[in-house]
Amino acid sequence: MNSKTESDTKTSNMMDSQETLQTEENVTENVAPEVNETENQTIEVPQTQEEVVARVKELAEADAPAEKQELDALKQAFYKIHKANVAAARAQFIENGGEPEAFLPTPNVLEDEFKAAMNVIKQKRTELQAELDRQKEENLQKKQEILERIKVLSATPEEANQAYKEFKELQNQWKELTLVPAEKANELWKTYQLYVEQYYDQLKLNNEFREYDFKKNLEIKTRLCETAEKLNEEADVISAFQQLQALHQEFKETGPVAKELREEIWARFKAASTAMNKRHQQYFEELKQKEEENLAHKTALCEKIEAIDLTAIKTAAAWEAQTQQIIEMQKEWRTIGFAPQKMNVKIFERFRGACDRFFTEKAAFFKRLKEEQAQNLAKKTELCEKAEALKDSTDWKATADKLMQIQKEWKTIGAVPKKHSESLWQRFIGACDYFFEQKGKNTASQRGEEKENLQKKEQVIEKLKALLESDEEENKQDAVRELMKEWNEIGFVPFKEKDKIYKAYHETVDQLFKALNMSAARRRLDNFKNNLKNDAKEGGQGLSRERERLIRAYENKRSEIKTYENNLGFLTCSSKKGSSLLNEMNKKMEKLKDELNLIGEKIAAIDKEMSAQAE
Repeated sequence: MNSKTESDTKTSNMMDSQETLQTEENVTENVAPEVNETENQTIEVPQTQEEVVARVKELAEADAPAEKQELDALKQAFYKIHKANVAAARAQFIENGGEPEAFLPTPNVLEDEFKAAMNVIKQKRTELQAELDRQKEENLQKKQEILERIKVLSATPEEANQAYKEFKELQNQWKELTLVPAEKANELWKTYQLYVEQYYDQLKLNNEFREYDFKKNLEIKTRLCETAEKLNEEADVISAFQQLQALHQEFKETGPVAKELREEIWARFKAASTAMNKRHQQYFEELKQKEEENLAHKTALCEKIEAIDLTAIKTAAAWEAQTQQIIEMQKEWRTIGFAPQKMNVKIFERFRGACDRFFTEKAAFFKRLKEEQAQNLAKKTELCEKAEALKDSTDWKATADKLMQIQKEWKTIGAVPKKHSESLWQRFIGACDYFFEQKGKNTASQRGEEKENLQKKEQVIEKLKALLESDEEENKQDAVRELMKEWNEIGFVPFKEKDKIYKAYHETVDQLFKALNMSAARRRLDNFKNNLKNDAKEGGQGLSRERERLIRAYENKRSEIKTYENNLGFLTCSSKKGSSLLNEMNKKMEKLKDELNLIGEKIAAIDKEMSAQAE
């Protein structure tokens, strides 16, 4: 998974602070933001704990205050990486054979450094906030004094005309005092506007000063209106909205215009602001909609992983196949944008938890598999040693029996690690083959007899083929058994011919038994159908009981066939004896399938009889 912290790029207070202005008096005083507020921006989060700590230390040593959004992102990133490292260490501990409850995470040496740097930043922010609060109170007192003086100047025309320069100086002082308590800002601004307008209304003896101020103020506010109107054409809504806030501040700081133009110029500026505010509102509504869609998409991925039945994954191949699907979902996750801020971390934790659950179970499975294969390796190595100890024996009969028993035991043992599988098998089969080759050489003196035996067995095969071509059914099965008995009583044949004659014999016998089984099956089915009418006289209950018995038999046969199929999947046949065993199992499975089909036909016959009764 990508370790980069997922954090929302928008701040909800941007929406909350948006102003929809109705009257000029609603424009708020320019109040400095609290230390914990930041502009809406994307924070580039470091990828490792070392980088996070380095960045926090850098912020702690900087003169400028650290932004809360970046601090929150850094803190979240540090502990997410810490949690991921602990989870990885735990998985490795379990994979190496440790018990889950015995796992103890290594202490994080970087955590103390991280906390110390964060405490320094916190202390600086606290001190800065205290200084801002003090400065705001001081500025509030100064502004109140300025208001009192402007109030005095606006009391009479004589006072207003004589103190024009003082009035302009008071205005400049007012603009320089920007920081005041937020709860007092609007009231201060309204009072200031009132007294300034009262002053200009009293300024009658020097119309030249007043008209000049009105003209300059009108030029400034007209320019501000034009700039605000152009903002609606900007593609970057966030940037345009921030520029609008600066225009509002400048509009507030600009003095009044002629009384007859005040409503008109404010209406124009307000219209441009309202249009921009609507665009800003729409932008965040669309962003919210997209984030909800992203949340739904991410939730669906979480549900998909959580729905995986881990108990149903039984093989290494199945685990690897499922792992690839998980990896693809992780890639898909990274292509999805942010979810809503209040859910972004939660949905990520849910997704990571589902992935961690999967990979923890996978690690446990492969740990068990590794242990089982190690045990199987030890067992098969022991059988190799037994076979090697017997390969030079000249007690042909007894040793052959022992080796065949060892071969049977070998087949009951499961898989070993892949890197040992082939070499171990070659070691085992090499010892077995060596013994049987020596045994064969020892019987070279019997070659003449073996040739006679070969001729006898060929004659048996010819007789079996004749039975296969015969249409006579009576006593055919007894004749086959007699010929098989005769075959078994014949001794060894030449070694190089044994596979060929054995194959020819079994192919013929298989064809005969298949034909006999099909004939017998047809007879049994016909007899069964004839007996159905007698069973039907007992009523539907007798047929139902027979059908239930056959259904159980059908399921048992299917289960037995499935067992054979599974066993066949584990067999490898590098030796001739292994190939023989495989052929025998295939024959048994074919016979079981024929019996399964017969049972199926019987069930169908019962269903047909029951349908006839129902009609």
